[in-house]
Amino acid sequence: MPPTTFQHTEVLPLGKDTTTEYRLVTADGVETVEAAGRKFLKVDPEALTTLARTAITDIQHLLRTSHLQQLRAIVDDPEASGNDRFVAMDLLRNAAISAGGVLPMCQDTGTAIVIGKRTEGVLSGGGDERALSQGIFDAYQQLNLRYSQMAPINFWEERNTGTNLPAQVELYHKDSDATDPSYEFLFMAKGGGSANKTFLYQETKAVLNPKRLARFLDEKLRSLGTAACPPYHLAIVVGGMSAEFNLKVAKLASARYLDNLPAEGSELGHAFRDRDLEQQVLEMTRQFGIGAQFGGKYFCHDVRVIRLPRHGASCPVGVAVSCSADRQAKAKITEEGVFIEQLERDPARFLPDVTEDDLSDEVVSVDLNQPMDQIRAQLAQLPVKTRLSLTGPLVVARDIAHAKIAERLDAGEEMPQYLRDHPVYYAGPAKTPDGYASGSFGPTTAGRMDSYVAQFQAAGGSLVMLAKGNRSKQVTAACKEHGGFYLGSIGGPAARLAKDCIKKVDVLEYAELGMEAVWKIEVEEFPAFIVIDDKGNDFFSETSEPVLQISFR
Repeated sequence: MPPTTFQHTEVLPLGKDTTTEYRLVTADGVETVEAAGRKFLKVDPEALTTLARTAITDIQHLLRTSHLQQLRAIVDDPEASGNDRFVAMDLLRNAAISAGGVLPMCQDTGTAIVIGKRTEGVLSGGGDERALSQGIFDAYQQLNLRYSQMAPINFWEERNTGTNLPAQVELYHKDSDATDPSYEFLFMAKGGGSANKTFLYQETKAVLNPKRLARFLDEKLRSLGTAACPPYHLAIVVGGMSAEFNLKVAKLASARYLDNLPAEGSELGHAFRDRDLEQQVLEMTRQFGIGAQFGGKYFCHDVRVIRLPRHGASCPVGVAVSCSADRQAKAKITEEGVFIEQLERDPARFLPDVTEDDLSDEVVSVDLNQPMDQIRAQLAQLPVKTRLSLTGPLVVARDIAHAKIAERLDAGEEMPQYLRDHPVYYAGPAKTPDGYASGSFGPTTAGRMDSYVAQFQAAGGSLVMLAKGNRSKQVTAACKEHGGFYLGSIGGPAARLAKDCIKKVDVLEYAELGMEAVWKIEVEEFPAFIVIDDKGNDFFSETSEPVLQISFR
C-alpha cells in the first residue's frame, strides 16, 4: 500500500561526494558572520567573478584525469581498431597542447553554463548572476576563445554579441544543515555539436520492457552519429515529471554530476541509477561498429542510465552526450574559501611511446596542390575508411558563407573559382594567439551544409569536402552523380591541428563575417578519412541499421 502519511524525498538524492578533489582558488571575499544566533557565510561578488573566470579558463584547457585515463585505455586495448587508437592518440596529443593554456581544446568554445546551489545561510547581496556573468565575460575577453552567441535583432536577423554572453546561469536553493552554509556549482562549456545531440522522445509505458527498450535504443543511439566528436559520455534518462526536467537530468548525468544517486528506487519516487543496464547499453554501443568516429568499438567511454518518477500518461526518454571536449568542473564556496575541482594539469603523462604504425592502418598522402581532377582521381582509387594525410591548400567556409554563395548561384552568378579549385573545409577558428598561424581550428558539423551540396557540386564546386560527422543520403547521391567525395576529419583535436597542421591562414572573402568568413589555409599532414566516395559508398551506412532481435536482461 502507498504511504498514508507525508514523507519527503529529494527527487535527485545525491549521496556525499567523497571522490572529487578541489584546489583553492582564493580565500579572499569569503567570511563568516554571526546573526540571530546563527552562522552565515558572506560571499562578496568579486569572489563569484573570480570563481567564474577561473572555471572557464580551466575547463577550456584542462580535462578530468578520469577522462584522460579512458583515452589511454583505448590506445592500450588490443581489441580497439586502428582508427579507434589513432583518434584516441590524437585526442591525447590535443589535451597535452591545450593544457599549455594558449590554445583551447576545441574551436567551438561553447555556451557558458553555470548551475549554482546555495544553502539558506549564504549572504551574497543578490547580484549573483551578474557577478558570475562578469567572470565569464572576462575569460572570453582575455583568452583565445570564440564568440558564438547570437542576439536576435528582430525575428529574422541576428548579430554576434561579441562577448559570448549571455550565459545560461541557473541558481537554486539547497536544503542543508543550518550550521554549515555553502555554495556549490557546476560550470560547463557546451559546444553546438554536442548540444545538438540532445534528444527528447515522448514515449509510453510500452517502452518499459527489456526487448522494446533495447530495440528503441539500438535505433536511436546509432542516429547520434559522430558529429559531436565521440567517444561519448552517454546519458539516458527514462521518466520525469516533465519533459524539461528529463532533459535537465540528462545533461547533468552526461557530466557525471549525478553519479552518487542511489542504485535502487522506492515507493517515494526518487531517481536512481541502473548500473547493470548501463553496462548492457555500453556493450550494445560497442557492437555498432561506429567506434571512435571511423570504425571500431569505442563509440562511448561510458554510459549513465537514470530512471525517474513519471506521470502515468507520459514517459519521456532523454538522450544526451558529453563529447571529446568534456568541459565541466565542480566548484564550491565554504568558510575556508573558494574552491574548484582539480583537473589534470599534466595530460602528457598519458601519452604512450608508440609510432604511427602502431596506431592505424596504411596512411595515404594526398597533395592538395594538384588540380582538383587529379585529387579526385587519387581518391577514387581508395576504399571508404582509408586514412589520409592532407598537405596543401584548403578553402574554409561554413554556414553563413554557404548561404551567401547559394544566393549568388540562385541569382545566376558563377560558382566562385576557389570552390572549384580546392577542397572545402567546414570550420571556424577561435582567436589566433600571438606567434601562431591560427587559433584552435577544428572541423564543424558537416550535416548543416547538406542542403547545399547538390547545388554546389552541379555548379562545379565542393567536389571534395572535409568536416566531421555523418551526412544525409542526399549528399551520398550528389557525390555519386557528380564525382564528389566527403572526407571526415577527427572531431576534437582543434588545438593540435592549429599547432601542428595549419601553417598559414588568409581571408578570401566576407571578412566582415569574422570567423564565418571564407578563408584559405595551408595545411601539412592534416589527418582525414574517406567517408563518402564517388561511387555512392558511405561508411556510416554500414553502421546505421539496428539489430532486429535484441533484448536487455
